[in-house]
Order: sequence, then C-alpha cells, then structure tokens
Amino acid sequence: MTSKERVLTTFARREADRVPIDYSANPGIDQRLKAHFGLEPGDHEGLLVRLGVDFRGVGAPYVGPKLHGDIPDRHVDIWGIHRRYIEHPSGGYWDYCDFPLQSATEEEVAAWPLPSADDFDVSGVYEACRRQSEYAINGSGGFGDIINGNGMLRSMEQTLVDLVTEEPAGLLLADRRMAIQMELTERILEAAKGGVDYIYMGEDLGTQIGPIISMKTFKRQIRPRYEKYCALAKAYNVPVMMHCCGSSSWAFDDFAEIGIHVVDTLQPEAALTAPEYLKARYGDRLAFHGCISTAGPVASGTVDDVVADCRRTLEIMMPGGGYCYAPTHALQDNSPTENVVAMYETAHRYGRYV
Repeated sequence: MTSKERVLTTFARREADRVPIDYSANPGIDQRLKAHFGLEPGDHEGLLVRLGVDFRGVGAPYVGPKLHGDIPDRHVDIWGIHRRYIEHPSGGYWDYCDFPLQSATEEEVAAWPLPSADDFDVSGVYEACRRQSEYAINGSGGFGDIINGNGMLRSMEQTLVDLVTEEPAGLLLADRRMAIQMELTERILEAAKGGVDYIYMGEDLGTQIGPIISMKTFKRQIRPRYEKYCALAKAYNVPVMMHCCGSSSWAFDDFAEIGIHVVDTLQPEAALTAPEYLKARYGDRLAFHGCISTAGPVASGTVDDVVADCRRTLEIMMPGGGYCYAPTHALQDNSPTENVVAMYETAHRYGRYV
C-alpha cells in the first residue's frame, strides 16, 4: 500500500498492510534524531522518511499586513497571542502569557485585529499535494478550537467562565476565530482539487482525571460549533481527525455523531483513555491516532521497556484496523534518543498485518 492508501484504509477502520505511523516532536529530540540518522539539521522530510511516517500536510503562508506590534521578550503572532520563552532542564517552550483580551468587552473583541482568509496564499497548495501524493495529507487551515485558542488571548480561567456564563465577548472571539479558520480551510480544500485527505481539529477537553467542562456546557457551546467544521469536511468528502488531550473520551459519542472520524492523543495514563477501554467502547465508530505516551517509558524507561509498552499497545489496538501509531503529543526533549528510535522500530517490526 502507499501511505495514503494505508491511512485511509485505517481511517475507515479496516486492516491495512501495517499500522500507519506519525511523528511529532519538540526541537531538542528532533535535532538529536536527525543527528542519529546522519541528516542535516533542516532535513525534516529526510527524518520522516527514515521513521516511515505516512502523514504529511499542506498549508497557506500568511502574506498579509502586520497586525500587532512587537513587544520586548515576547513573540506576538498574527492573532495577537503573546508568548515568552520558558526554559526547563531539557529545553524550553514558548508559553502563552499576558492574555491581552482577558478583560475585553464585546466591542473591544469585535475591534481586535485578526487576519482575513484573504491574507493567506493558497497558490502553492495544489503543487504541494501533487508532490506528496503518495502520503495522507492534512489540509486544515486551523484547529477550529474554542477553549485553547480563546484561552491564549483571554486566559484559561476567563475562557471557562465565558462558556458557563455565555459571556458575549468570549463567544464572539471564538466565533470570529473559527469563521476565519473555516474559510481558510475551505480555500485550501478548493485549491487542492481533491489532493487533501483529511482535516485536523484540536481542543483539550480533559485533565488527567476528568472533564474540563460539563457535558451540558459542551452540548450548548462546543458541539454546535464543531458541527460546522464537520459539515465543511463532509461537503468536501474528507474525514476529520480531532486532537483532544487528557481524559476526553466522555465526548467521543458526540464526536462520532457529528462526523469526527479519528481521535488523536489518547493519553493512556488519563482516566478512561486506556487502550483497552477505547478499543472496546469506541472501536466500532472511531479510528484512533496516538496512545504511545510521551510521559511513559519513551521518556523514562529503558529500550526494553519501550519495546514492551509499544508492543502491548499494538496488540490491543491493531485487531480489525482503525489504529494509527503515534505519540500522544510532541515527543519531549527529555526522551532518550535510543528510546524514540526503539519506539519507531517497534512499529515497523510488530505493526504489520501481512
């Protein structure tokens, strides 16, 4: 099978020749892997090929005007989100800060500069799809997220208050952001002329022990907005993958009902996201992408621990198809290089159906 065939067969919950493989990593471990394989620091495609990754993506670069001023010691993006670099013993992150719309009124949110879909260049999408046609291509123009994206501008606390109290300022921000991302996604899908294979949404609905919000709030505020994104995907006959960290399986019945086909991350240490539970409870309606914990043996065990853990996950998730082998999030910089290499070698050795 080609990578595209392998992924689409798996998304349809059927057995392919092997499990599809995906990759995401923080800069430190990414560079160590490239050095391990003798690749140049910028050779991302070379690394994906060495690891046997079946997924690729296309996008549309921003070519519009500068919307927000520079701030010392901050990175400010086109949405006005502020980030500062926070170091830790094995690397660092650009973490969200300042929350410029935390106290904004509805009028101030309406006036906040946001990009237009016209500010993105989709002219290279078709050629990028053609060049990567053997792979499964993600063509999303944005996560369509509500809690995460709003939280970066209004703070997580205020965002959750907005959802519960139906605060007009917060809901307007969510709708403005989603409308832009949906319009951009549609332009990418149109420009791809059938070359896009799926779109990718993202949200975090759970902590490690349970839901972030109530089912009532989810059904009132979140689900109707997700349904619009899923309707767009259906119109272009492409499946939807949903990134959802933490204990999020409480929403999976709704995901399946509204047209989400694949769920991503699936952290095995979170409540009600163990591979056995997911496969038995949702395997007849959803495909899975993830399950290899970035906080488990890959980060803290031996090579033998990694192989044993990954083999066990494969044995649970593979039968009948519907499983894409991937880390639960970006591989962290505290992961030993040999453990990550073993993780991918295990997929190729033990992830075959034929």
